[in-house]
Amino acid sequence: MNTYKSEDIRNVAVLGHGSCGKTTLVEAMAYYKGIVNRQGRVEDGTTISDYDKEEQKRQFSISMSLVPIEHDGVKINFLDTPGYFDFVGEVEEALDAAGAAVIVVNAKSGVEVGTIKAWEMCEKKKLPRMFFVTAMDDPNANFANVVDQLVETFGKKIAPFHTPIIENEKYIGFVNVVKMGGRKFTKGSEYTECDIPDSVRETVDKCRLDLIEAVAETDDDLMMKYFDGEEFTLDEINKALHGAVFCGDVVPVLAGAPINQQGTLMLLNDIKSYFPSPLNHKVVGKNAKDDSEFEANYDINKPMTAKVFKTIIDPFIGKYSFIKVCSGKLTSDTVVYNAEKDTEEKLSRLYILRGKEAIEVKELYPGDIGAIGKLSNTVTGETLSTKACPVVFEKAQYSIPYAYQRIEAKNKGDEDKFAQAMAKLLEEDKTMRLVLDKENHQTLIYGIGDQQIDVAVSKLAGRYKVEVETSKPRVPYRETIRKMVEKQGKHKKQSGGHGQYGDVHIRFQPSGDMEKAYTFDEEVVGGVVPKNFFPAVEKGIAESVLRGPLAGYPVVGVRTTLFYGSYHPVDSSEQAFKMAAKLAFKAAFTDPKENCNPCLLEPITSMKVTVPDKFTGDIMGDLNKRRGRVLGMNPISGGKQEIVADVPLSELYGYSTDLRSMTGGIGEYEYKIDRYEQAPSDVQAKVIEEAKKTMTEDEEE
Repeated sequence: MNTYKSEDIRNVAVLGHGSCGKTTLVEAMAYYKGIVNRQGRVEDGTTISDYDKEEQKRQFSISMSLVPIEHDGVKINFLDTPGYFDFVGEVEEALDAAGAAVIVVNAKSGVEVGTIKAWEMCEKKKLPRMFFVTAMDDPNANFANVVDQLVETFGKKIAPFHTPIIENEKYIGFVNVVKMGGRKFTKGSEYTECDIPDSVRETVDKCRLDLIEAVAETDDDLMMKYFDGEEFTLDEINKALHGAVFCGDVVPVLAGAPINQQGTLMLLNDIKSYFPSPLNHKVVGKNAKDDSEFEANYDINKPMTAKVFKTIIDPFIGKYSFIKVCSGKLTSDTVVYNAEKDTEEKLSRLYILRGKEAIEVKELYPGDIGAIGKLSNTVTGETLSTKACPVVFEKAQYSIPYAYQRIEAKNKGDEDKFAQAMAKLLEEDKTMRLVLDKENHQTLIYGIGDQQIDVAVSKLAGRYKVEVETSKPRVPYRETIRKMVEKQGKHKKQSGGHGQYGDVHIRFQPSGDMEKAYTFDEEVVGGVVPKNFFPAVEKGIAESVLRGPLAGYPVVGVRTTLFYGSYHPVDSSEQAFKMAAKLAFKAAFTDPKENCNPCLLEPITSMKVTVPDKFTGDIMGDLNKRRGRVLGMNPISGGKQEIVADVPLSELYGYSTDLRSMTGGIGEYEYKIDRYEQAPSDVQAKVIEEAKKTMTEDEEE
């Protein structure tokens, strides 16, 4: 592949709802440009983008993939992204490297939730974008309806550059609204010019009027000319549109049928014409030596800097770090420096990836995207630079995962294998986390949704030959007491030789401080318990609170006071007094005659759910069913509401799936554990019963 200078590079993310046709569009452009001899199909698992076995099995994109395409003197780096919401981290990585976006909309389905999310992400990044309405060959395709939906959803920025020509219910061509000329397809994306058919004249005139109004609003002189009734020249229109598309004031709409390669040439042409090169963007970092600002701005005359925006680790193709060069020129024999890790590595090869194909290159100019194989010390988000000019760029922000499940290796002895495999998956996917919950003796896997976790489980089995099981996690309840009791604990044992003797009387009462497990005091008078045994008594309490007698959960909020006891001058020992303290503790919780009235505390989350106005009633009703307390609503931009509520953590298992179902995928939520409250009696009874059952099963095993 040729080396391209910054002004001849376009970095374009391909976004849209799941299964709207993104991968098919990229595949069609690759086929049109001769990159592949046969156009692959998602259904057959033969596309460039979906090369992973999981993608081929499930027939949708899971990971972002890079497909560079050379067209008319420019190199367009297409970043094909998944449309399913569980894999939003892949989209965020793509947008970290992209300078513009093509949002794909299915002509039959119209504007979907994924379309709206793609738009919102582009707005956040301030990326120029255009829509490509795909599947125009479908008998149920309706371009006019799609445009109306786009205008209704996103406003008057929407400007159709094309309108389709349908003849005998077949998509045969289009009208170029900018040039006001008909185009009839001959073979694939090739076309001949033709007159504008009368059947589409009314639609074309309306689109033309909207386009001219958009052009007029870009410049005061053009606005005056528009009011005077003068026609704009083609040069004036093109110049205005270039600036307006770049600024995001105009969002073009194109159409095509990628399965037949129709529309691919026009899309490539418009990407070249209207989308900015990296030189039109700014990128600023910090010099690690003196914390001064470093303006990289894709300047070839500055020291080399590059940002690692994604990592892939595949048993078959190896480990590659995707990089975007931010300044200077990166060559294959460069020594790169990671200022965050204070490490240097010498590159031996530099690649451009096209799907899973690694194409070796000698150099990359600023703004270009490439890959480095087998970087030892650098992970996604970190910066490569020179030691003389060590630079660190700000890391991208990724969505926080809230869906979680318990995960463990199915076969004993696979724990190390599981840990190593998970480390590789976590390095690839920045929206997945593994948490070791020592308190409840479980490992938790967190993801954006259950589908993402399911894919991870499948990858562990398929890629790394590690079978795992997932299950409902154990909720981190707490145990505490509600009244004061005094209990004796006596440990007495005689087995030949020295025996064991320890006798304590301990007062247990609520401390009121749920942040502390326990406090320990002593009020012993007359030396009935020698002082040298006090630490052993406290140690017995400390070990007891780790696993409460009620249901095996940690105990909090207990004040303990040692006030009486007895000892044996020969048989008493630290071990005996520790055991005596444990017996007293257990009696305080479980004595059927008189106990400290123990109870379970459940974690309460402070939760925020963001949904469009029309879903607020359903969401609040659902939260009430989950024993939640809705505290209020805050209106936010885009016709949405932020619902604030307190909800027990135990009621949030599987919430990501339920929220998606209720809102069609557009709802979002976040939460954090805020405090603990006494659980209702029915919840306590259920948890205690389950705990007893688990203990019985463990004993049987």
